[in-house]
Amino acid sequence: MLTAIKFLVEEGSYRYILSGSLLGVEMKNIRSVPVGYMGILEMFPLDFEEFCRANGISDAVISHVYTCYAEKKPVMETVHQSLLQLFWLYLVVGGMPEAVRVYLETNNLREVAQVQQYICELYRQDIARYDPDNRLYLAEIFDLRPSELNHQNKRFIMKNLNERAVFSRYENSFLWLKDAGVALPTYCVSEPKVPLVLSRATSLFKLFASDVGLLASMYAEGIQLSILKHDNDINFGAIFENAAAQELHCHGFPLYYYRNKKQGELDFVIEQKGRVIPLEIKSGKTYKRHSAVSNMIETYGMSDVYVFCLDQLSVDGAVTYYPIYMLMCLRKEELEDCFYRIDLPEL
Repeated sequence: MLTAIKFLVEEGSYRYILSGSLLGVEMKNIRSVPVGYMGILEMFPLDFEEFCRANGISDAVISHVYTCYAEKKPVMETVHQSLLQLFWLYLVVGGMPEAVRVYLETNNLREVAQVQQYICELYRQDIARYDPDNRLYLAEIFDLRPSELNHQNKRFIMKNLNERAVFSRYENSFLWLKDAGVALPTYCVSEPKVPLVLSRATSLFKLFASDVGLLASMYAEGIQLSILKHDNDINFGAIFENAAAQELHCHGFPLYYYRNKKQGELDFVIEQKGRVIPLEIKSGKTYKRHSAVSNMIETYGMSDVYVFCLDQLSVDGAVTYYPIYMLMCLRKEELEDCFYRIDLPEL
């Protein structure tokens, strides 16, 4: 099909868009890509800013939030409380377009959950269709994600698949789920130094869902209202971190976390403007307790550490406490125009 597109494009009557379930997997298996005839645009679930706009938040409010983020000053309290409520709702609805549409039209979380469960079931069917040789491994990994994220360190434990499981045997299955856009592997790095990829440990990772709403739908029935009521029995740490992973991924950041037996663990580390910035995602009231952050500042001289929490923006030395919804403001720097013309007058 992809090879045929080259000739259709050359004919010139129309412009073509290819889309479909698990297209990322299809692209991995083709022998010849029609270079010069096709561009690739990666699509994601709605990020939090898009979800806010879908729910009627104005450009002026979004602009106010970005200004407060840049200037490190608190958001207007009415805006702060409204966006917190929307963030809690986002944890339940997520960003899958059909789930968002159903919520906007009905405000019925039961119908939203039905859509999400239907999407998850379609993923399971696609797994069996696209990779029949490894479908049992893939389906088991797919279904294990909620319980694995519920562990204290949220790391995917191979022995939960099989007592004798080793990463090398299952590596292709994890990569398949990533290429399919179903899961977000977040790899451990041993050193918080640029470039992070050099200290990445491929066998140590957390496996987040590609959409936080789908993750919520895979937990027990009725969890939607429990989330919105901030039920203390729920491990919100896993859900908050999944929302953060989804947001970072949508904004183009490779997903890494840092773990060291002596220093502790950081939920995420990102590269921005040539330096590493640690990120902590806090769902509770004790968000200022973070020994790992203190250790990183002392050991590596970190000048900027971001903690995303449920409180207003504040600054304490090297640590900036951002309200959780300001994850939407965290963006990779865009490449600037760079013009260069060679001067060859003698030729």
